[in-house]
Amino acid sequence: MLFSSLLFLFRFIPVVFLVYYILPFRYKNFWLLLSSLFFYAWGEPKYFPIMLSSILVNYVAALLLERFRERKNLRRGVFIVSLIFTVGWLLLFKYTDFFIQNINAVTGLAIPPFLSGPGGKVMLPLGISFYTFQILSYTIDVYRGKVRAEHNFVNFGTFVTLFPQLIAGPIVKYTDINEELHTRTVTPQMLGDGVRLFIMGLGSKVLLANNVGALWDTVTRLGYAEVSTPLAWLGLIAYSFQIYFDFSGYSLMAIGLGKCLGFNFPQNFNYPYISKSVTEFWRRWHMTLGSWFREYVYIPLGGNRVGRVRLYLNLFVVWFLTGFWHGANWNFIFWGLYFLVLLVIEKTFLLRRLERSRVLSRCYLLFAVVISWALFAVSDLSSLGALFGRLFSLHGGEDWVYYLRNYGVTLLLCAFFSTPLLKKWYERIQNRRWLITAGLAAVLSLCVGYLVDATYNPFLYFNF
Repeated sequence: MLFSSLLFLFRFIPVVFLVYYILPFRYKNFWLLLSSLFFYAWGEPKYFPIMLSSILVNYVAALLLERFRERKNLRRGVFIVSLIFTVGWLLLFKYTDFFIQNINAVTGLAIPPFLSGPGGKVMLPLGISFYTFQILSYTIDVYRGKVRAEHNFVNFGTFVTLFPQLIAGPIVKYTDINEELHTRTVTPQMLGDGVRLFIMGLGSKVLLANNVGALWDTVTRLGYAEVSTPLAWLGLIAYSFQIYFDFSGYSLMAIGLGKCLGFNFPQNFNYPYISKSVTEFWRRWHMTLGSWFREYVYIPLGGNRVGRVRLYLNLFVVWFLTGFWHGANWNFIFWGLYFLVLLVIEKTFLLRRLERSRVLSRCYLLFAVVISWALFAVSDLSSLGALFGRLFSLHGGEDWVYYLRNYGVTLLLCAFFSTPLLKKWYERIQNRRWLITAGLAAVLSLCVGYLVDATYNPFLYFNF
């Protein structure tokens, strides 16, 4: 599908930006709305009405919430209806068949799949997990009285559909950009920073994620039970780098394009692999998702200002939902609960001990996170068991030597770019514009070369 290719962006973006810069400000949001709707409809024409209906319902609901400020019961009713409507689409497409499958497994019934046919699979509406959370943040904040309802439909539609981050985040709350929706300027500094971030994100995706991901694909193709233990670990480490550079690369591209349009999207990654605990890791990984769950789930449940039992219950709800948000499969639930167990252990006693040693704490974190990606990557539970069996079976073999020779440099580059070392070097040479420009031009040229040669460049998080 053309939409899955980065080459489509190179055809789409120049036209959008050219017209955007020419138009007077009062028409810019309208142009962005039209462009973003086209961007989405090109890839998901049959699901386009779902996103449009969610925009319309929540736009009207927010106006009613503001109008019925003094009529609490009516206001609550409007909020509940909008909530059910918005979340309902996500539940219908992402989770209905999961529940049917598990009911059949437990009861022995043979309820047919609601959406997919025999052996078939329904394609999830593109970006529905992301834009649903964005819409919810707006409606919830209006209901709480934190922000005023947006009366301009074009502005609200632009907020929901902004094409740079529409498909895979970062999750942008209305409060993040509500002022910029009404007034913004694109300074030369913002434009330069935006281009730099976009190229860096593109390089992360095309040069690092795609290349290192080939090793994980090879291990999966060979079969987890057929490879040696060292090769199984190499493959899993490769996947750990792939998912980081794939997702953080997309986020950088989105943030960069946002800056070129005059928007400051929130940071989504902050070198998570240098963390010294799982607690710190989740302050650095997918930061906008963590912020969303903290603000709209964890704190409303009482946060940590409750008793110990209630605290653990709150954490369970958050991490169950975090895992389930990523996909309708048990491996994602186990992935979320795995982090719950580690966080509870850290809160109970381990965190204080980890702070005493920088080396041991980082070794612990990397081991814990790499194991978590096994849970995340393998949805079939029998295959997951085979992978864990191979990881800890000490099964020898020399196959790993060949793949380490082929992917060793790529793995080292991924390890280097997972740290802030490049950022520190960039801060030292900021005055040498020619050097930065030459480096970015080289990265862009390499990316274009790879894209022209490749036929498929999927983003992992398009699936979630």
